[in-house]
Amino acid sequence: MSLKSAVITAAVLSLFAQPALAAEKVTVFAASSLTNALNAIAAKYQQKTGVETTLSFASSSALARQVSQGAPANIYLSANEKWMDYAEKQGAIAANTRKDIVKNSLVMVAPLAYPQNKIEVNASWNLAKALDGTRLAVGDPNYVPAGIYAKQALEFLGLWKQAQPLLASANNVRSALVLVERGEAQLGIVYKTDAEISKKVKTVYQFPADSHKPIVYPMALVKGNVTPAAQGFYQYLQQPQAAAIFKSYGFDSVTKS
Repeated sequence: MSLKSAVITAAVLSLFAQPALAAEKVTVFAASSLTNALNAIAAKYQQKTGVETTLSFASSSALARQVSQGAPANIYLSANEKWMDYAEKQGAIAANTRKDIVKNSLVMVAPLAYPQNKIEVNASWNLAKALDGTRLAVGDPNYVPAGIYAKQALEFLGLWKQAQPLLASANNVRSALVLVERGEAQLGIVYKTDAEISKKVKTVYQFPADSHKPIVYPMALVKGNVTPAAQGFYQYLQQPQAAAIFKSYGFDSVTKS
């Protein structure tokens, strides 16, 4: 084959290869609190590369179990380290791919019509009175990361015993937010990022950072489902372009690799 023919052949093969890569899809299982940010990042990535990303959002615990049982996800993003640890112990995570990507914080929210704009939360606070006959919306503290952090914070502040019988436990943090948006709960504990995307609630209290474990979001490639397209999106999530989008939705960056 002449040099000219070889160049033409390579160019033709390249034309066929590009659509094939673009046609690959990436399936991401992610904590519900990442919904808005990841939708924006995936749209930007598809615009840039042509790679389509299917995003499945739910509680980190539910997704960790699904991934561990062989669900066809390429990437898993958890809202806490506990459920990533679980997936890792179950052998579901590809070796050396676990990375912490963003951080969050915990706040208390109320409907816009709530009479107070700021609340002083301490051990002497009358939570039942503040709830005015409703309940405190939280992610289920038995398994939802936001609920686990909420329990830690309430214990730290000496409020857990008072709060426990007044909880409205939701299956993920976004469901807890909806209860407050609808006024079905006069107060709720959610992530700062959830409060910032809602136009129906206001933040009345931010929990001290030392009142709960650090809210860190780890991600990893799923063992057995590591494809070139998955690796591409996984790398993109660690790039400045993705970091800027995460920041625009209220997430903080992490320095830990």
